[in-house]
Amino acid sequence: MTKAIGYAAQHSFSRLKPLPFERDEPRPNEVEIAVMFCGVCHSDIHQVRNEWSNTVYPCMPGHEVVGRVMRIGDAVRLHMVGDIVGVGCMVDSCRQCEPCRAHDENYCEGPNSWLATYNGPMVPAKMAPTHANMYGRDNTYGGYSSVLVAPEDFVLSIPSGLRPEVAAPILCAGVTTFSPMKHWGVKAGDHVGIVGFGGLGDMAVKLARAMGAEVTVFTRSKDKLDAIRGLGAKGVLSGDVEAMGAHRNSFDFMLDTVPEKHDVDPYVTMLKRDSTLAVVGAIEPLAPENNQERVMHRKSVAGSLIGSIAETREVLEFCAAHGIGPDIEVIPIQEINHAYRMVEKGDVRFRYVIDMASLAAEEAA
Repeated sequence: MTKAIGYAAQHSFSRLKPLPFERDEPRPNEVEIAVMFCGVCHSDIHQVRNEWSNTVYPCMPGHEVVGRVMRIGDAVRLHMVGDIVGVGCMVDSCRQCEPCRAHDENYCEGPNSWLATYNGPMVPAKMAPTHANMYGRDNTYGGYSSVLVAPEDFVLSIPSGLRPEVAAPILCAGVTTFSPMKHWGVKAGDHVGIVGFGGLGDMAVKLARAMGAEVTVFTRSKDKLDAIRGLGAKGVLSGDVEAMGAHRNSFDFMLDTVPEKHDVDPYVTMLKRDSTLAVVGAIEPLAPENNQERVMHRKSVAGSLIGSIAETREVLEFCAAHGIGPDIEVIPIQEINHAYRMVEKGDVRFRYVIDMASLAAEEAA
C-alpha cells in the first residue's frame, strides 16, 4: 500500500478536509501518478453535496488530474516513469460491452457501467443487485490527493505544447464540449450556439472557433459579454427576447452547458431544421419541453456524456495544435471550500485548478 493524503467530504453538509488514506500498489497494467494539478469541476460540487443522490462518502473529488508517473507495473508499455500524464473522469470500464468494444467507454453498458475516478462505479452494486461489482470496490478517491493509480490505457499523455495546469480542465471540460461537436459534425462555416459561459462554455467557444465555426453565446450575465466578444464570438443575453428572436431557425448546432435544471425550449426555436441541441451541463431532469417546435421542424434535443478515451486524447492534441486552453486560476488545496462557494454563486468564468504541491503542508502537519 502507498500512503496518500487528500481532501474529502464526510457528509453532504460538511466541508472538505484533509484525509490520510492508502492507495493500492500498482498492478501489472497500472501506473502510479504523483498528482501535480487537479481541476475543480462543477460536478465535483454536485457530488460532494449529494445533489444526484448517489454520493459515496467519504467523497474525495477530482477528475481533471495531471501528474508525473512515479511507478509502473511490469506489463505497462504506454507510459514511462517521469512522463507527464492525465486522468479524466474514468479509470476503467467493463471492456466487453458493445460501446467499450467501439471505444466509447463513457457509454459502457456493463453491469456497473464505467468506474469513475472518484465515487466508485457509475452504477453502484446496491443499484444493480443481480450483478456483482466487477471492480471489487464501492468507492474510489479522486485527484484532490497526492497520489493516483490507474490502468495505463485510461491514462493520457499530456502534449508538450500544453502546460500541465492548463491541460487539467481539458480532461473534462474540454472533452465534454469537444465530443458532441465532433459527433454532430461541427465544421468550418457552421453557425454554432453556446448556452452558458462558465468553464464549459469558455472551452466550447474556443473549440468551435478553432473548428472554423461562427459562434454566438447566450448568457444570463451582462458582465460576461466583453469576454465573449474577446474570444471572437457574439454575445446575447438570455433574457433579451428580441435579440433571441432574431436568431430563430438560424443555428446548425447548439451546445447547452448550463449545469442545472432549466428550460431549453427558447433555444430549440433557434435551431435550423434537422439540427440538434446537445445538453452537456445538466444531467438531472429538465423543465417540460414543448414538443411541437421539434416536430414541426424535425429538430432534436440530445445529450452527451463526457467523452471517450480516444476523444480525450484527440482534444488534448487539438488544443496543443491550436494553442487552446481554459482560463484558469491556480489555488492551494486549502482554498477549496472558498472556491466551491464562488462556483456556486455562478460568477466564476475561469476554471479553478488546485496546485497539489500545497498538500505538502498537510502531510507535514
